[in-house]
Amino acid sequence: MRPCCWSASPNEFRFPKRVGESSRPKADCRANQMIYICAMSRITVKIINQSPHPLPAYATEGSAGMDLRANLPAPLELIPFERQLVPTGIFIELPQGYEAQVRPRSGLAAKHGITCLNSPGTVDSDYRGELKVILINLSSEPQVLHPGDRIAQLVVAPVTRVEWAEVEAIGATARNTGGFGHTGKG
Repeated sequence: MRPCCWSASPNEFRFPKRVGESSRPKADCRANQMIYICAMSRITVKIINQSPHPLPAYATEGSAGMDLRANLPAPLELIPFERQLVPTGIFIELPQGYEAQVRPRSGLAAKHGITCLNSPGTVDSDYRGELKVILINLSSEPQVLHPGDRIAQLVVAPVTRVEWAEVEAIGATARNTGGFGHTGKG
């Protein structure tokens, strides 16, 4: 089945239009309202790579994040619970209205206990400095990072700007103020 796109009405879904097709919603798409998949959009981002490593790239066709690599002059040992700011040699110019998120790599965390602090780290569209990743070793053993190791993922996403509407009260819900584990364990 082709992916559906959500329209202005929450009950109206559309397949991406093909030449000569009606834009009328399809019944099989409306029946499964959990489908909100739309074609991936593309933007152009200016980049400077001052490392000897390849540009950040998507590993697969469906990848949301691009791998960032460590731009190190020599291997770097992280002892348990040590954190380091690891350079990438990458500088980007995001279009206004976008952000980049620096996120952990699941394999690095699962296999070696290395993850990103301040996650996701936000790269604003007006930031022009080098992308650096705050890594921490949460394992009980020292871990070594090598030059060119894939250390994080970079996800570029549109940003929604908020306009606050200051009020005296906000609407109640069934959840209301419940948070921080209010639904129980498991």
